[in-house]
Amino acid sequence: MSEAGLKLGRWGERLAAEYLTQQGYVILGRNARTPYGEIDLVARQDKPGEPAVIVFIEVKTRQSDTLGPPEISVTPRKQTRLLSAAQAYLLAHPELDGDWRVDVIAIRGSRRKSQPEIVHFENALIGS
Repeated sequence: MSEAGLKLGRWGERLAAEYLTQQGYVILGRNARTPYGEIDLVARQDKPGEPAVIVFIEVKTRQSDTLGPPEISVTPRKQTRLLSAAQAYLLAHPELDGDWRVDVIAIRGSRRKSQPEIVHFENALIGS
């Protein structure tokens, strides 16, 4: 990936983490490495009266929709890797028991644009 692509991706991950924190999530990890690939963000969602849910988040950022919206780049192959990575992470962290899911956060915009668009797809993958 190019330097510009890496910067855009890191910017998107930072925005996603800020968005999730504003929504009441607790960020547990960033860029978590597993044998199946990297997980952009790992968070815990606490809702009053409900058990906590561990959430694995894939962040996709694009400056424009020329190649389509960011979320379409989460291909079936990528989905399989995300599920495997989440399961490997949970095996390595047995203290994180209970429910879990995989979300996708799509970000459209750039650092120069004042208001990027953030779309959060909860439970985005079948099987999680």
